[in-house]
Parts: sequence; structure tokens; C-alpha cells
Amino acid sequence: MMNHDITARVGRHKTRRRVGRGRGSGLGKTCGRGHKGQGSRAGSGLPITAEGGQMPLFRRLAKRGFNNDNFTRRFSIVNVSQLDHFAEGSRVDAQLLSEAGIIRNVKNPVKILGDGELNRSLTVVAHKFSRSATQKITSAGGTVEVLQSN
Repeated sequence: MMNHDITARVGRHKTRRRVGRGRGSGLGKTCGRGHKGQGSRAGSGLPITAEGGQMPLFRRLAKRGFNNDNFTRRFSIVNVSQLDHFAEGSRVDAQLLSEAGIIRNVKNPVKILGDGELNRSLTVVAHKFSRSATQKITSAGGTVEVLQSN
């Protein structure tokens, strides 16, 4: 005998629960929902993600996916006053700034800001300059070279 030969389909369909049909049925009055409480009311029910007062799973797990912070341009900032340490007439670039301990990462683009005073004539090479920094460097007799950053 094979499975498909069995004609009596016992257990295939569950009988429908008939609630509210008197005490004798076993599901009268409260219809198996109990007294009061959250699950007793019509339209009740929690979302499948509910965990009581416990921190929900989606908040416990680490965040993944796209984050625009990974693509921001981070500049190494140097003020004009920090350039006063170099010798007169020298060419100041990212390599020299790194050796002097002014910037940490040579790979980051360098931006020169105009805070402080400059009393020496320097050739400053960087990716960006503020307007006041350019003015202070040129007024001290120096030159500004802007690098193209990728």
C-alpha cells in the first residue's frame, strides 16, 4: 500500500475552533482568552519583534550597510602660525610638515588656515588654503602652491 492509496485523509485539516457557544463547549464566555489582560481584547496582539522590556534584537545587533561617513574628505589642518618654525625660503609640503610633527597622516590632503602670524618668506604647498592664509603668506613674501587632490 502506498501513501496515495489511503482514502481516509485523517489529520489533514484541523477542525475550526468554535468559541462562545456556551460553557459546555469548553470555549464559552471568555473564549479561551482569559480575563482582562493584553491578549483578551479584540484587535490585540504584539508585533512579532516585541520582547517585553528587553532590548529588541534589531537594536542589540551591530549596524551594517551604507554610511556616508566612509566617504568624507578629512583634511590635515595646519595654521599659519605653525609654519613660522621652518627656515626662511624653505619649501613646506606635507612630507616636511609630517617630519616636523605638525601633521600625522601624509596621505590626507592638507589645508592651511590663517590663524596666527607668519614672519618668514616660505613656499607653501598644500591642497587648500583659506583666504586669510593666502593673504598672510603672500604678505610675508612667500608663495602659495595649490595641489590637485583626487
